[in-house]
Amino acid sequence: MEQPDQPLFALFLQQQPQLQQAAEAVAAASQWQDKYRLLMQAGKLLPQLPPQWQQDAARVSGCESAVWLYHLQQQQRHLYLADSDARVVRGLIALLLAGINNTSATELAAFSAEAYFAHLGLAGQLSPSRSNGLYAIVDTMKNLSQ
Repeated sequence: MEQPDQPLFALFLQQQPQLQQAAEAVAAASQWQDKYRLLMQAGKLLPQLPPQWQQDAARVSGCESAVWLYHLQQQQRHLYLADSDARVVRGLIALLLAGINNTSATELAAFSAEAYFAHLGLAGQLSPSRSNGLYAIVDTMKNLSQ
């Protein structure tokens, strides 16, 4: 599968501090409506994947919405590009990247999507199909890193 060039990965990585702040804000919010609003705002922080990279070969299977995912290993760190055609899923991807992007192999292996989204206060708020899609994204991230 053809890969986007490094400047696109760098663009996604530049957003990492804002994505981490967004994840912290979601975790701190006590009301579901506030979490949902922050989730949608987090999705707007995520750079859009250019159309030429929205390829079937990069689609994550197991997601009802279209999700495209790319991986690059650089200096023992795992970098990801991801996007979706669904706004809520974009927000979830943004929060996921806040927790998993630019991690080492050891950190990536230890990452638990269930624990991370429970920490954010979203675990009980997601439908079973959305949770399954989210776990499919994490599984694909881990598989791409091997």
